[in-house]
Amino acid sequence: MEIKPIKTKADYRAALKEIEALMPARAGSREGERLDIMVTLVEAYEKKHYPLDLPDPVEAIKFRMEQMALAPKDLVPMIGQINRVYEILNRKRPLTLQMIRRLHEKLGIPAESLIKDPDQRRAA
Repeated sequence: MEIKPIKTKADYRAALKEIEALMPARAGSREGERLDIMVTLVEAYEKKHYPLDLPDPVEAIKFRMEQMALAPKDLVPMIGQINRVYEILNRKRPLTLQMIRRLHEKLGIPAESLIKDPDQRRAA
């Protein structure tokens, strides 16, 4: 079982092709173990070469609202009065730590997205 690091795009494409061929492998089998190793190598390569930027807090909230078919009034228990919800959604007011905790707990929005400085996205 020769496994080597993924260093080039050609290595990456070959690894993806091998993973596709190994997908039917049973867990615990030799092929299944090779699949686990190859997936780990590909994930490491992708993390380094294709990093994903987190959305800013407001975009994360709006995305989750769309996914869950929520209206602004549904955020009142997490953010506060309806006017406060609109201030947050219109970027007139920043999230507080308490709001971040509630949004994370109730809607499952990653805390990393909620605490991200909205200005970081514009600077990047």
